[in-house]
Amino acid sequence: METISEKAAKIRLVIFDVDGVLTDGSLFFDAEGQEYKAFYARDGLGMKMLQSTGVIIAIITARSSPVVKHRMDNLGIEHVYQGQLDKLAAFKQLATKLKLEPQQVAYVGDDLIDIPVMLEVGLAIAVGDAHALTIKHSHWQTQAIGGRGAAREVCELIMQAQGTFETELSKFGISK
Repeated sequence: METISEKAAKIRLVIFDVDGVLTDGSLFFDAEGQEYKAFYARDGLGMKMLQSTGVIIAIITARSSPVVKHRMDNLGIEHVYQGQLDKLAAFKQLATKLKLEPQQVAYVGDDLIDIPVMLEVGLAIAVGDAHALTIKHSHWQTQAIGGRGAAREVCELIMQAQGTFETELSKFGISK
């Protein structure tokens, strides 16, 4: 049986859900229906670091929000699939487009809608406060909760497994 590190070493694409993974799952609306979301800066830095190692990052989310597009543009993430109630179809389309096998893909989710994709990928990850069934169907669970460092943990796990973490740290003039 493969270890988590062995699975992570094969990853070329990480797909993140948004609500409950890159955010804490809270939905904020003003009186006119304008939506607001809070993203964690450390997650963003981890995602940028991982991308600089050559790992592709994508988003597949059931909701649609201009806020998500803005944040992903800010992070340089080009593969953003919003309004995807059938996340499995979006995953298959993306994997085909990028010519990747399922074992080369990690998916990070928090709720039931994420499980179909998690069952297909090489590394299924649940955030620390994910639904119990999502955790049950994951290979690994972050200690941090969604929107509070879970994405950073995932990025660092993959960089460590692929031997790129220390190179990324050196860009800041630090070592482990």
